[in-house]
Amino acid sequence: MLAVAAQLLDGHHLVYVARDDSRMMAMHDALAMQCPDAVLRLFPAWDCLPYDRLSPQGALVGQRVETLAWLSEAQASTDTNPADDASDHARAKQTAGSIVLTTVNAILQRVPPASYFQDRSRILKAGDVTGPARLAEFLSMQGYLRTDTVRETGEFALRGGILDIYPAGHDMPVRLDFFGDELEALRSFDAATQRNAGALASINLRPVAEFQLDDASIERFRSGYRGAFGAVATRDALYESVSTGRMHPGIEHWLPLFHESMASLTDYCAGWKIVLDHEVDAAVAARFQQISDFCGARQEPDGADDSMSYRPLPQDRLYLAVGEAEAIFETACRMMPFAAPPESENADAGGRAGILLKQAGAPGANAVSELVEAISDEHAAANRAVVLAVSGEGAAARLEELLQAQLAAVPVQRIASLQGLQSGGLYLVEWGLDAGFQSDRLLVITETEIFGQRLSRPRSKRGRGEDFLREVSALEDGDLVVHAEHGIGRYEGLVIIDSSGGQHDCLQLIYAGGDRLYLPVENIEMLSRYGSAGTDAQLDRLGGAAWQARVARIKGRVRIMAEQLIKIAAQRETARAETLVAPTGSFTEFCARFGFVETDDQMGAIEDVVNDLAAGRASDRLICGDVGFGKTEVALRAAFIAAMCGYQVALVAPTTLLARQHGKLFQERFSGFPVNIGVLSRMTAPADAKRIKADIASGDVQIAIGTHALLAKSISFNNLGLLIVDEEQHFGVGQKERLKELRGDIHVLTLSATPIPRTLQMALSGVREMSLISTPPVDRLAVRTFVGPWDGVVLREAIKREMFRGGQVFCVCPRIDDLQRVYDRLVALVPEARILSAHGRMPAAELDTVMTQFADGEADILLSTNIVESGIDIPSANTMIIHRSDMFGLSQLYQLRGRVGRGRLRAYAYLTSDPNRLLTPQARRRLEVMQTLDTLGAGFTLASYDMDIRGAGNLLGDEQSGHVREVGVELYQEMLRQAVEVARAGKGEAVEETIDWTPQINLGLEVRIPEEYVCDLTVRLSLYRRIADLDMAAEADSLVAELVERFGPVPDSVRNLFAVIELKQLCRRANVERMDAGPKGLSVSFRNNEFANPEQLVAWIAGKGGRIQLRGDHKLILQQAMPKADARPPVCKDLVQELLALGT
Repeated sequence: MLAVAAQLLDGHHLVYVARDDSRMMAMHDALAMQCPDAVLRLFPAWDCLPYDRLSPQGALVGQRVETLAWLSEAQASTDTNPADDASDHARAKQTAGSIVLTTVNAILQRVPPASYFQDRSRILKAGDVTGPARLAEFLSMQGYLRTDTVRETGEFALRGGILDIYPAGHDMPVRLDFFGDELEALRSFDAATQRNAGALASINLRPVAEFQLDDASIERFRSGYRGAFGAVATRDALYESVSTGRMHPGIEHWLPLFHESMASLTDYCAGWKIVLDHEVDAAVAARFQQISDFCGARQEPDGADDSMSYRPLPQDRLYLAVGEAEAIFETACRMMPFAAPPESENADAGGRAGILLKQAGAPGANAVSELVEAISDEHAAANRAVVLAVSGEGAAARLEELLQAQLAAVPVQRIASLQGLQSGGLYLVEWGLDAGFQSDRLLVITETEIFGQRLSRPRSKRGRGEDFLREVSALEDGDLVVHAEHGIGRYEGLVIIDSSGGQHDCLQLIYAGGDRLYLPVENIEMLSRYGSAGTDAQLDRLGGAAWQARVARIKGRVRIMAEQLIKIAAQRETARAETLVAPTGSFTEFCARFGFVETDDQMGAIEDVVNDLAAGRASDRLICGDVGFGKTEVALRAAFIAAMCGYQVALVAPTTLLARQHGKLFQERFSGFPVNIGVLSRMTAPADAKRIKADIASGDVQIAIGTHALLAKSISFNNLGLLIVDEEQHFGVGQKERLKELRGDIHVLTLSATPIPRTLQMALSGVREMSLISTPPVDRLAVRTFVGPWDGVVLREAIKREMFRGGQVFCVCPRIDDLQRVYDRLVALVPEARILSAHGRMPAAELDTVMTQFADGEADILLSTNIVESGIDIPSANTMIIHRSDMFGLSQLYQLRGRVGRGRLRAYAYLTSDPNRLLTPQARRRLEVMQTLDTLGAGFTLASYDMDIRGAGNLLGDEQSGHVREVGVELYQEMLRQAVEVARAGKGEAVEETIDWTPQINLGLEVRIPEEYVCDLTVRLSLYRRIADLDMAAEADSLVAELVERFGPVPDSVRNLFAVIELKQLCRRANVERMDAGPKGLSVSFRNNEFANPEQLVAWIAGKGGRIQLRGDHKLILQQAMPKADARPPVCKDLVQELLALGT
């Protein structure tokens, strides 16, 4: 790194070839720290296999094209002065040099010629006259994909005068605002929330793909494909797709057919120095072997008639020949991590290995004291600067805290780069360096060398807004829904109904007997999801009494449960327990061993538990979060506090595997502390079990971990202070009763991986102590997700790759009947793999044994149904293959994908489908969303939106699960929320007031979001729900502003929708059940003919001079000419506000 940095600072132009992506990124980060003025460009390889059926990731291709286009422009500017002195090219000439960082895989692959990028870029700035339609046509020609909503690199969306683009090489998409043909403004925006972020002066639009589907390219491909494979190939799906101008999965693997000639990366960098990583040679040999193997595998017939569905190009057309690669590397400079011999011609950059802190990672200690000593020596000598490199803000703050008490004499300075350091100074920088180094002027020490392990490395990743989750989980045709008045029906799409002179969007609902209900979108709040497990639920009959009777019965049951919850909560408030306070010094040291920086959610849960233990009353808190989100760390810290205060801790897990995993982790974290840990399960030898039970009784075991064996009557605790229960819903009835007995005057902490919707959490607020951890550790790499047909060549490589790095594979089937067929396929693909099978119908002991064997590494592949969906934590399993992924729901797919990627290795998920079956539009959308939402945290949040019926049962008990099944998840949650509120307030029967009616408003206005304004139906439905849920005027203003930003000026019909929603909210407060307005006036009907203050109402009517009358049917009539419909909302609003004032 020092050698490359020196070359850059001298103004040289370099190509650095790394062994792999991780080495490339490490060098990039190091050079960004050393040479902040240099121009750094990345050129990664495709992230798919040679001759794959899958395309590389769009963002990655965009990055490649951006670099190639930049190099092409640099070539063109060598004979002329740069037009823009602020450009990268000008900056590279005026200050430090420039470098392209790439990998072996990337440099061995052929690329489009530089001529491809000529005249394909366009710089846009405010004031340019280029119509949005013409620009959209230009983008399509450059390979951009037109969509309704821009979320990924290479997409664009045109909505009137607004053009959204996600350009190649940009961190955020860009929104262009046109007035006519003139570009008025350019702004970046958040892909998740779709809200504007900041103004831009200009953008450079470059191609987003390495080929174009224009007429000339298509004809070139057709001719080349026929020439390479013969006339029989014209029936191939790839050939047919390209012939009609459509993209095809994996089309990039025939890239040479779209160009007259191909080039290499080094053709773009004539005269640049090439610098090789010291491990390049082995990587080159391995890559050439891999290319050859895959090319050979693809040439084998794969049809029953010996036909070929995949026709690979010869290796030398897509990749460099061995001789070409050798010629490139022959003249390159090689970096060596060793000291150069004195007699050699090698240049020595002066870098040496960092210092060794002997205690780093030693049990029960860290190397902070040694670090302090080393820093003090360097500060006194004042010969060189000391830099402490940490991976993120959390790690930096933790290290500062540890140093402050012991090193007050040497101030710590935060820096962003390594320039301008003073000898003898101490600096702290966020830099995820793997190992430290030293030179004559610099000593760099990493957190790994201090703590023995790296804490988290925060990675930049786009946040996923909650509104986006609403949009992707919007209703689909055929979904079961619950109408508060009419019961369970099936949603069958959005239709336009003409009503009283105005068009309304209505949701079409089907009920038993084929009855239909058209629900106006402004009343969408009456509708709720039934739940993801409701495909077999029975539809209700419109107008029947059964639904209302069922609701009334369940309301009564829910009210009883709410009263019990309130009673238990009150008893817990008065139950005294020992005050357990964390010992300051040792607790800080214990926390410092945590291998990640705490997320905000996790830190909040930890603080909740610490406060609970110190409050002096018996706490009973539920910690909810997906496996791997950090629940166990909360339990560890709670156990540490209890044990160090002299009390015993019992941790009960439902399976032997979980008990063993907890036992191993606790023993690692507590090593060096005076805490004895015992583990009890059916795998514990009888003699050991007898000894552990005796030690528990005597108090010699401070922390006891086990399965339900720990709940046996024969086990007595000496001084139990804290009970930790992991996944209580998996225990049997008798075990749950035993847990109830153990509760009482001790602290209880329950851990659950069941997704809990925020609404349910809010419903139980103040009744059930609950902490939600909904974000994963920040350093976890996103799981690389591939969606495509079952492909034996790809899956064989995926399994072998995982086995080669010592990992394991999950293979999940939707049905038990599929297991044998998939097992046979796996054996044929990878005969050397050891395979275990598991499913939910196996006896519990047998299933427990299989899972334990897999966790112990006794098999390479676990073939199972979706029983691995939750509760499994096997860090060595980092590849997930899902057979017939189209048969799973969105939340199930997220939960399954969350089983891999638990460690710090890149994980892979393959969502396969039957190549002989056509996917339904809904299934295809689900799988597309899986590729779009690439973070685990989003999955857990989405699982909460799409909550399974089981979820509420797991949290509230099996009986309540049955109640949820009768009325649906969302309506049940609302019932529970109201019942809890009523029980806390002691108001008895007022539970049913607000969820089973909505005011009917008819103003003769068009009330809808036009399709031409918001094209995407799922986005429209999401917006209807958001508008219906608006609570305050400020929220409405914010949403209107968002609509203007995303879709342009708001049409009148949408403004009418906002006005009707505001009017509905006022009417509900005034007990107005119906309001009709027309050209001559309006009428108002009160719910149950009741008004809060009838005397005031009569007096108010009398004072209106006959303009307002109260008819015999209790309708209020206002006579006022309103021929224009848009004048009616303000008149209606004024009237209802007057009625509200009368009623108070």
